[in-house]
Amino acid sequence: MSKIAFCFPGQGSLEMGMGRDIAEAFPAAREVYRIGSEVTGLDLERLCFETPLDELVDTELQQPALVATSLAILAAMRERALEADVVVGHSVGEFTALAAAGSLTAAEAIGLVRERGLAMAEAARQRPGAMAAILGLEDEEVEKLCRRIVGVWPANYNCPGQVVVSGELDAIEEACAEAESLGARRAVRLKVSGAFHSPLVARAADHLRPALDRVRFAEPLAPFMSTVTAKVEPAQRLAALLIDQLTAPVRFTQAATELIRSGATTFVEVGPGSVLSGLVKRIDRGVKTISVNGVESLERAQEALAR
Repeated sequence: MSKIAFCFPGQGSLEMGMGRDIAEAFPAAREVYRIGSEVTGLDLERLCFETPLDELVDTELQQPALVATSLAILAAMRERALEADVVVGHSVGEFTALAAAGSLTAAEAIGLVRERGLAMAEAARQRPGAMAAILGLEDEEVEKLCRRIVGVWPANYNCPGQVVVSGELDAIEEACAEAESLGARRAVRLKVSGAFHSPLVARAADHLRPALDRVRFAEPLAPFMSTVTAKVEPAQRLAALLIDQLTAPVRFTQAATELIRSGATTFVEVGPGSVLSGLVKRIDRGVKTISVNGVESLERAQEALAR
């Protein structure tokens, strides 16, 4: 039987005014912003609906804003009886996926990512670093490159031919130059504030662990595909995986490949932008991808999923 996978984006999937039309059209969506604002102490409606994108770059603001918007869109989808057979998230999107699966409440997910963002921002200030996307090399070539250069690690396996590396500033510069000499199509520095998904931000775990310890994870109602392990994971493993995720690479390519192998034929991206839809198409052109990031795209998704 074919399955529908809901996938939830990570940092970088921002849009000006994200979530505004959904919140205006669906009271359940606006309620997500209210709950999120209450637990974080941030005005999430102002951040998402009115704040220029260059002011949302900060990790500690971007993460709760992004997760709240994805959960608001999900709330609207559920009013239209749209549900997933399995869920997956990219980096911070894993918290959204766990809320979608019923392992966390919306308040818990948004509150945790507020703590996560603060923890990661502080870790990045203590040990500065950078990230870069290497385009056009095989995963194995990028891995060998990272083994040769001290202070750089694979951070995101996004799709075949696109691996993000993370590390110390000089090491990233060296990795970009070396990648291009090996035939990479491009090596592009990312607009991020730290070397995320690398050992450089390991101290973030000390900040986040107490917050995770206060949460009781329910067993996922829809299977949760981890992008740390590229396996479906149970409730008792979730807190440890969310700690590991801070320094481990995001294995989105491997997780999506495993979902397709196990019967997922439609991937619905729930949240701002359409980054993950593009990545899934590069992983397997045979699957259907749908992006839901506003009212119009929700209407189109409802029609597409009803066929």
